[in-house]
Amino acid sequence: MTIRLYDTSARQIRDFTPLKPGCVSIYLCGATVQAAPHIGHIRSYLNFDIMRRWFRYRGYQVTFIRNVTDIDDKIIAKAHEQGRPWWAIGYENERAFNEGYDALGCLPPTYEPRATGHVPEMAEMMQRLIERGHAYAADGNVYFDVRSFPQYLELSRQELDNLQQPAGAGETGKRDARDFAMWKAAKPGEPTWPTPWGRGRPGWHLECSAMAHKYLGSAFDIHGGGLDLIFPHHENEIAQAKAYGDDFAQYWVHNAWVTMAGEKMAKSLGNSVLVSEMVRQWRPIVLRYYLGTPHYRSMIEYSEESLREAESAFARIEGFVQRVVEKAGGVVEPAAEVPPAFAEAMDDDFGVPQALAVVHTTVRQGNSALAADDKEAAVARLAEVRAMLGVLGLDPLDTHWVGEAGDRGEDLHGVVDSLVRLVLDQRESARARKDWGTADAIRDQLNQTGLVIEDSPQGPRWSLAPR
Repeated sequence: MTIRLYDTSARQIRDFTPLKPGCVSIYLCGATVQAAPHIGHIRSYLNFDIMRRWFRYRGYQVTFIRNVTDIDDKIIAKAHEQGRPWWAIGYENERAFNEGYDALGCLPPTYEPRATGHVPEMAEMMQRLIERGHAYAADGNVYFDVRSFPQYLELSRQELDNLQQPAGAGETGKRDARDFAMWKAAKPGEPTWPTPWGRGRPGWHLECSAMAHKYLGSAFDIHGGGLDLIFPHHENEIAQAKAYGDDFAQYWVHNAWVTMAGEKMAKSLGNSVLVSEMVRQWRPIVLRYYLGTPHYRSMIEYSEESLREAESAFARIEGFVQRVVEKAGGVVEPAAEVPPAFAEAMDDDFGVPQALAVVHTTVRQGNSALAADDKEAAVARLAEVRAMLGVLGLDPLDTHWVGEAGDRGEDLHGVVDSLVRLVLDQRESARARKDWGTADAIRDQLNQTGLVIEDSPQGPRWSLAPR
């Protein structure tokens, strides 16, 4: 068994060999908390949540770090715009991100460090880089000298002579326009921290290099994030960390975006779909299916039609699970191992689409067993399905999802169930009289209201029709 994954730095799929046998260390660039999350933000962590679950299934002990950037230009701009403290905006949106992660069933990280809690580590890193000739102070700022690091741009494969480095206001005193800021000098009305080079605040890139070193050491296995972070963020992280003396990440893994009309979903473009709004319109488990089942390196073009397709596809899986549970007369535990074809797909660069095809094939086999009244085979197929869905975080019988209906209005569900039962009793009475016309008319009227009626050995059962 060998897990293989696409390494952005190598531009190819590589066999995964951990630095420490039996252990995996992952650093994922987390949220910049200037606003509430849209589904593109959540997709990134969801993809790595599935990777983490697969590593765990394969027997690895996983250390997973997801940072929070709680100070940067955008947060400060929002604070000035809204007339609120920067830390209040950051904390409010950090909570919104965590609520979104939890709603979609993501496992919490091992550690979730905030940038503002690690200024001493950043200062120590800058001091060593200055001593080694890789950084310099000017006008209260500290810059990284990109020409001092020959491997600069190996990740993004750009030419230094053609490089245009993003720069912020107040970045004065640069020796080269392509040098990037690790520390930004204090400006009126902005939060600051003390350093040997004056008061100021950290640059975005420095935060992650310092926090990765603190929590994962001088070398770790996987660094992850969205494609948009390859340059400048990840490129600059590498320069700082390796010039400091760290080996840093052994593999670079990047997820693709959620797009609208072909453009990356982003708050700045006004095309974002907030998670808080989506979970009121769609079941969170359906959103997880929609965002988590495409391959992590493929783009997702957002549309309500594709969400409805995901809802229908998941309903087929969920319906099978419910029917077998009823047939078995109790909960069926997940199988100890997933089917070999599922494992083969997941080992090959976390091929979730191919793995999901195995899930649907197994569901069809299970439905055939149910139709043939083969309880033993149906139960065996459900055990396999639950094992596979557990890896994907989509098992509807998992304790996280069992309470989902309650979160969306259990009281209302009970009222509706009572009303529907009254109508179904009338239908059963018509069937007992062999008044098939009346029975069919009642069923058709219920279907028109958006309810699906299914006759089972235990009696009629209703469910909401997919949109």
